Amino acid sequence: MPGDVVGVLASGWDSHVHVFDGDASVAPGHYKPVHRPLADIETLAQGHGVGHLVLVQPSVYGTDNTVLLHALQSSQGRHRGVVVLDPSVSDAALQDMHALGVRGVRFNLVSPVGDSLNGLNGQDTLNSFHALAPRLHALGWHVQWYARPEDLSAIAGLHATNPVPAVLDHLAGLHAGLPSGHAAWQSLAQLAEQGAWVKLSGWYRLRAASPYEALDDSIRKVAQLFERRMVWGSDWPHTAFAPDAMPAYASTWAPVARALSAAQKSHAWERAPSMLYA
Repeated sequence: MPGDVVGVLASGWDSHVHVFDGDASVAPGHYKPVHRPLADIETLAQGHGVGHLVLVQPSVYGTDNTVLLHALQSSQGRHRGVVVLDPSVSDAALQDMHALGVRGVRFNLVSPVGDSLNGLNGQDTLNSFHALAPRLHALGWHVQWYARPEDLSAIAGLHATNPVPAVLDHLAGLHAGLPSGHAAWQSLAQLAEQGAWVKLSGWYRLRAASPYEALDDSIRKVAQLFERRMVWGSDWPHTAFAPDAMPAYASTWAPVARALSAAQKSHAWERAPSMLYA
């Protein structure tokens, strides 16, 4: 990985990690996370040239962002956060979160305890988006979507009439089995034209096995659409894996290293996230 640094704060960004407190309450019907405090990922990432992290609220904690906010508070401004919010959140609470480093709100359309764009739950998600989006835009925040390919058309429609930026998790859900002519690519192009961003992350969530070469062409195609609006994330601590079988940290950068040019890699490593999470 570029810029391995020991002893000083490294300049690289990992734009998608989670932290867990083993004693915190979790939503029923989902996984029970292992204790993974901020110090663990800080030490690991720093050894690979990463000094800045984006902490993303995991679905198991719902709208209780306590673990994430405590981690941000302890980081003295080094890191940023993406939370999950109820639309009734107060302006004062938003300002407090902004001061700690929060820069986005996540909607998770994949988790069994997450959101939906269909049916009754879908209406709740739409109501939340429309209630929160103007307030987020005023703060300079974004909406982060963990979505499937079939969700991209609806997401593009939402952002077509709202200026709050979209950030698409995990290569926008474009899994290895997706045909090159799938309609999701047209929706993705629309989102790119709207100024959306994409995370180069979550390879193992996209029907690909290490070293994830099945996704190389899709990564290149995404790069043609999004150009300099791409950020990389490790997805640590890799909740799709058993605790003793997690992917090597550097392996999550390998597809980026193969698929992108030197200039694109450098931008996704440092400059792009420093802009998105300013």
